[in-house]
Amino acid sequence: MKLSSVVLLAALVLTSTSTLAENPSGEVQLTEGVKSVTVTLQGKTYVIQRNQDPNITLTDLYTNTTVGHLQPMHLAPGVETIGELDVIDYMQRMQTDPSIILVDTRPTIWFERLRIPGAVNVPMSTFNNELSAIEALEKYFNVKTDANGNLDFSHAKTIVAYCNGHFCGQTPAEIKTNEFALLKLGYPADKIKYYRGGMQAWTSVGLTVVGNEAL
Repeated sequence: MKLSSVVLLAALVLTSTSTLAENPSGEVQLTEGVKSVTVTLQGKTYVIQRNQDPNITLTDLYTNTTVGHLQPMHLAPGVETIGELDVIDYMQRMQTDPSIILVDTRPTIWFERLRIPGAVNVPMSTFNNELSAIEALEKYFNVKTDANGNLDFSHAKTIVAYCNGHFCGQTPAEIKTNEFALLKLGYPADKIKYYRGGMQAWTSVGLTVVGNEAL
């Protein structure tokens, strides 16, 4: 056998052995050695995992690649951009830490169709006017208004916000560009986490979702 063939065979064996060592069961995992995590949020229990069906395909809701424009990786100073494993970590922490909230910034119909388990719907349009924006701050984010009408963010929640995907401008609008966006109202930037991949990234790796896709 030629040397090149021996080297190629050895490489294939090593690659195969490495893959089996990392995932001996053949299951699709969240991360190395972790198939799933179970969380209880808003009184409901969810198993967060990737779809194990090898024939599964992407939902039609998030296959269109010709919409919007790509959002920046760094949305605003102090606002952290996070990925799927970070979102799952926050979901786990939310079970015992009420100061964290997972926020879906899309219109209600999209939220009802498909969403990340445990998310609360606070649409981008909420921050189009001052009254509804302040009502949302008080209702969802633990922001207080003092006797002089000033907003008190000292106990504001950590917001993990997402929308449809890398191209979607709804979360960026809610965070910084709407007339009464979170940052413009004084929300602490370090308490805002931006899941840029949103539903397109979440569904593309087969992570658990809830809702009625047919709506």
